[in-house]
This record gives sequence, structure tokens and C-alpha cells, in this order.
Amino acid sequence: MDLSQIATPSYVIDEGKLINNLEILDRVQQEAGCKILLAQKAFSNFCVYPLIGKYLAGTTASGLYEARLGKEEMGKENHVFAPAYKDEDMDELVQICDHIIFNSLSQLDKYKEKCLAAGVEIGLRINPECSTQEGHAIYDPCAPGSRLGVTLEKLQQYQAKDSSILDGVPGLHFHTLCEQNSDDLETTLDVVIEKFGHYFDNIDWINMGGGHHISREDYDIERLIRLIKGVKDSYNLQVYLEPGEAIALNAGYLVTEVLDIVENDIKTLILDASAACHMPDVLEMPYRPPLKDSGEWGQKSFEYRLSSYTCLAGDIIGDYSFDREIKVGDRLIFEDMAIYSMVKNNTFNGIPLPSIYLLKQDGSCQLIKKFGYEDFKNRLS
Repeated sequence: MDLSQIATPSYVIDEGKLINNLEILDRVQQEAGCKILLAQKAFSNFCVYPLIGKYLAGTTASGLYEARLGKEEMGKENHVFAPAYKDEDMDELVQICDHIIFNSLSQLDKYKEKCLAAGVEIGLRINPECSTQEGHAIYDPCAPGSRLGVTLEKLQQYQAKDSSILDGVPGLHFHTLCEQNSDDLETTLDVVIEKFGHYFDNIDWINMGGGHHISREDYDIERLIRLIKGVKDSYNLQVYLEPGEAIALNAGYLVTEVLDIVENDIKTLILDASAACHMPDVLEMPYRPPLKDSGEWGQKSFEYRLSSYTCLAGDIIGDYSFDREIKVGDRLIFEDMAIYSMVKNNTFNGIPLPSIYLLKQDGSCQLIKKFGYEDFKNRLS
């Protein structure tokens, strides 16, 4: 992999690693008999949608624009879930989506007839109130007071007033995981069946949401397949999964150049890449992104803090060590940068957006998109 000739900063999508992930996901589809959708909130680089579409059943969206993208660029099954919908958005969504999932009973009641008239399959998101998160409260849909999904108590209370609310609703949806293994899915699924299993005789499909790290090295795929088969065999339901990260996990890079080195007790590398602008989850999650040919602080001979040329004092990427001295003009390569980084990036401080390249299997790099001043200027006026 020679990325020495591309402009910096740049994201690079690794086609070979993307295909490897897709082959793993397709194995799950084939052996478990389920359907897997691309969650576009994590990865929406439509330049590779034709490739992804060769393996997966379609896309899932978190709003109108993602739904349009899935329809236009992949054209397979097109699902959408949002905590709430605007009237004008729903008018278009029923024309481009085959599955629309509602977060509340009031939204379901408001739009059910419109969906049925358009021939759209309806789903209701349920909240099993089963937290399996460790350290990522911001991503826990089952936290106390969560706005996401209908609890069993609220569903039963609503049905006491309107027993027909689930008539014409062939699907249930739950999403409780974030970067987790199939043991956490099993824990969640046991609770879902215990609380909501009596509804399964009246539905056709169940969507187990995202957060499944299926393409991760230590992921227990055999358990996942067993769980899906168990639901299919016991309840005769079509099972959907909608991972985002698993599609492009470890299949992207962010290439950056060292612009300066500042010394104040520690040496800080000033890069033309930014945590705040180009990998926001570093600050939001937070986490320390993997960096090629580096180690933990104190592990190797040369230690540096990595930062950016924004004015934000806290725009710190992390502390790293190297076997060699780093100099101005050197290039560094952050790994696992295909997921969330590109969909969340921004132009704070007027910092340019990174270009996007596709690293082909033959080793060549294809420029997909180059951003400039107009992309910054036109965002706000």
C-alpha cells in the first residue's frame, strides 16, 4: 500500500478490505437465511454502492436524504427509521421506501394509513429496556428515560385504549447494540422474546438493528447464525440486520502530513488532519484512533502528541510513540477511518475537507472526490 503520492489530508477506502467484510456478511446471510442492510448513517460513500449491492439486501436510512441516496444509488430494499417524521418528508418516503419503521405509537397512528395506501411495510421500534453497553452511555438506546422505542408497558397502555394500533403492522424493530459481539445480542434477544414474544405470531419480520461488529476478528459468527436460525425456526419470521460499521470496518484510512512540531514539556505534531473536523468520534466517543506503525505512549523510543491546525485547544487526537523520529513533512496514516468519520466531518475553522480516494485491489488509487473553498462557503449562505 503506497499512499505517498496522494494529496493530504485524504480519506482512502480500501476496496479489498471492504470486499472481505462483505463476504463475511454474505456468509451470515446465506447460512442463517437472513437479510443484511447497509446502515448509511455509518458509511454512505455511494461510489461503492454497486459493489455493496452485490452482497447485501439493501440499505437502511435515518432520514429522508439517506433514504433518497439508498433508492438512487443502490436501488434494492430501502428501509428507514427516524424518531419522528415531518409531513412533507413522509409524502416522499412512502414513494421511495418499502419499509418504514416508527419510533412511537403516536407517529404510527398518524402515518399508518398513508403507508398502507402506498403499499409500504410498517414496523414499530420496541425498547426491551435491556442495557448491554459498557462505557458508551451516549449510544445506549435502553438507558433510563430513552426516547428510542416503545416499552412494553407503554404499548400495553396504548392497546388498552386502541386495540387495533398494531393492525397492518407486520414488523418489529429493536436496536440496542454498539460495536458489540453476539453474546450481547443473545442477552437482548432473550429479553425481547420474554417481553414481546407474544406479538410474534402476528408479524412477518423482525429487524434486530445495528451495532453488530460481525466483521471484527473476534466476533462469534456461529452464535449469531444460531440465534437467527432459532428465531426463524421458532416463529417463522424474516430476520433483518442493519449493521453500519461491520460493512467498512478497518476498510479505510486518513492520510495526513506533519506541518509543524511544537514543544512544551511534550512534543506535539501539528497535522493537516483534525479530530474535531475529520474524525469527530475521537472527541465525541471518545477514543484513540489506530495509527499505522505506532505504539502506545512509552512503548517506543519517540513520543508525540498528535493534534491539528485548528484553533480548538482540545483538538487532540491522542498520544503515540514511534520507532523513529518524526519530522515536518512526514506522512502518517490513521486506520479504520471509513466508518462515521466521513459522514460526520465538517469545516470548522474553514479547515478543508479531506479528498476521498478508492484504493483498488490492484494497488492503484482512484480519486473519487476533491473538496474546495466553495464546499465550505456554500454550506451557510
